[in-house]
Amino acid sequence: MIELYESQRAMRNMRKAALQRGVVAVLDVGTSKIACLVLRFDGTDRLKEAEGIGAMAGQAGFRVIGAATTRSRGVKFGEIDAMQETERAIRTALQAAQKMANIRVDHVIACFSGAQPRSYGLAGAVELEGQLVSEQDVSRVLSSCDVPDYGEGREVLHAQPVNFALDHRTGLNDPRGQLGQTLSTDMHMLTVDSFAIQNLAYCVKRCDLELAGLAFSAYASGLASLVEDEQELGAACIDLGGGSAGVSIFMKKHMIYADSVRIGGDHVTSDISMGLQVPTATAERIKTFYGGVMATGMDDREMIEIGGETGDWEHDRRTVSRTELIGIMRPRVEEILEEARSRLDAAGFEYLPSQQIVLTGGGSQIPGLDGLASKILGQQVRLGRPLRVHGLPQAATGAGFASAVGMCLFAANPQDEWWDFDLPVDRYPARSLKRAVKWFKDNW
Repeated sequence: MIELYESQRAMRNMRKAALQRGVVAVLDVGTSKIACLVLRFDGTDRLKEAEGIGAMAGQAGFRVIGAATTRSRGVKFGEIDAMQETERAIRTALQAAQKMANIRVDHVIACFSGAQPRSYGLAGAVELEGQLVSEQDVSRVLSSCDVPDYGEGREVLHAQPVNFALDHRTGLNDPRGQLGQTLSTDMHMLTVDSFAIQNLAYCVKRCDLELAGLAFSAYASGLASLVEDEQELGAACIDLGGGSAGVSIFMKKHMIYADSVRIGGDHVTSDISMGLQVPTATAERIKTFYGGVMATGMDDREMIEIGGETGDWEHDRRTVSRTELIGIMRPRVEEILEEARSRLDAAGFEYLPSQQIVLTGGGSQIPGLDGLASKILGQQVRLGRPLRVHGLPQAATGAGFASAVGMCLFAANPQDEWWDFDLPVDRYPARSLKRAVKWFKDNW
């Protein structure tokens, strides 16, 4: 846990340096695309004075001045698979975004999916030294949390207090300055495979950049796609990407659970490619222009020209009805949604006061998806688009840019940041492991 705070603190110092310079790049390293946004902060003091600790606080403090996206290479299931190819793709996106912004960027904040995330719910409690809760008390209660033995080759990516309780009063956001005797906290911790973090950090270093922060894509997508009420009352965000689908659950404006499903839009494309015996590029085009998941009577009559350059005239002149195409796509999309459903069930999503589910990411643009999703996931499903942030080009406002936009909000106002007190250095017992959602049953 101490090493975690050291690496997090090193990145935080980088982030402060970036804010002092006034520019930082945001990088979303995905399986199908790499998106890069360059942010300019107008006056870092404004950020610190922003009201509240919510994701919206400080949103006015920055503006997007450069944006670029390029086809991702060397990334599989949201994890870097071929270092040199990914490095080249990151450079391409970064150079284009820097050119548009007309400024050089030294610091980058990145997000990634995959890497087998695991959520833990931790609890800790301490007796207060005085009558009022001081920063020292908050620091003590955070370090009193029982940290489970999360295994070799894993690293903590996020560790956030999601709830404070003072004596019998629970649900406090910030207990500092309040009167009481016993302070307790519930914390959400997310661990991922450390190789994913190390590869990404190494890749960023090879692009002559300093890594000023890391986040999980599903967390960033939730920040951008869930409106404030949903983040407060409880909602899940399912980010349908190319190589994987990220799942995050928010409650009281904090992420309390995250996971990922190792199937995504690329699997739908390869199903079409195999089913229609066409190259992947053709399958991707057919999926984008004609794809869907709900067939109607008209789709039998709508014929799609497959096209091709094999030289075999009969083979290249084939047509397929839209119903057949939907028949290929639907089973795979159902599989992704059912996997996401099982993740939500494992997290105890049904215990939340509200069961809103928001679909986002590039894969959420398949026509008819919301209808199919409400059958599989439950009634309250909507399609989410990322929040509007200042200066974001029209081309980057679609659902596929949810995690990139969420990273802008994270860069301006990281929730971990508020609790970066100097933790007392002692070993923590690795005793209890409570499910991330257990305390909802007790507290709400």
